[in-house]
Amino acid sequence: MNLGVRDLYSSVTHLSWRDLPIDQQEALSGKLEGLWGASTDDEAFDSLTIDKQQALLLVLSRMQARNLWSAVRKITNVYGEGGVGIGFLAWPMIRSTLERSRAFTRLFANHKDTSGGFYEKGQAASVLHFLYVDGDPPQWFVHFDLHSPVHSPGSAYKHLRYEFIGKITPDWRMIHKNLKALRRGIKTKE
Repeated sequence: MNLGVRDLYSSVTHLSWRDLPIDQQEALSGKLEGLWGASTDDEAFDSLTIDKQQALLLVLSRMQARNLWSAVRKITNVYGEGGVGIGFLAWPMIRSTLERSRAFTRLFANHKDTSGGFYEKGQAASVLHFLYVDGDPPQWFVHFDLHSPVHSPGSAYKHLRYEFIGKITPDWRMIHKNLKALRRGIKTKE
């Protein structure tokens, strides 16, 4: 399946809505309209820079793999450099879904400026990190952490060393490389 994420060693080009496979267009339909003033989903997607397009497609793919994409009601922000993730408005069931899921934990997931959060369990690198801020409506964010603080002592050490102390924030290329290696069963290196 073509995820729309290009091979890192080839030329990465700006995509247009019509370049996306139908299943991705359907998954994004109704969720991008209004983003940065765009009147349609295709206009919003076409206006994204390459890093934001690639980040959005990585988040979409990972959230679909975890059966969580349907919880996204409207995307309010996309970032692909200095972090890889989205801001979004969610359907009310997202919080209870994450709370009940064995694939996520609250352990270490909250930030001082958020109301709560959830970390993806089960892999050492390129893990989803959900955060929310209570309000009307609640604001949700999901981004990839390069290393998991909850998977193992080794991945927790890497998270502490590189992301917490070192302030490294991954870009979409780093996340893509790790996910590609994980799909092939290859351990990732620093």
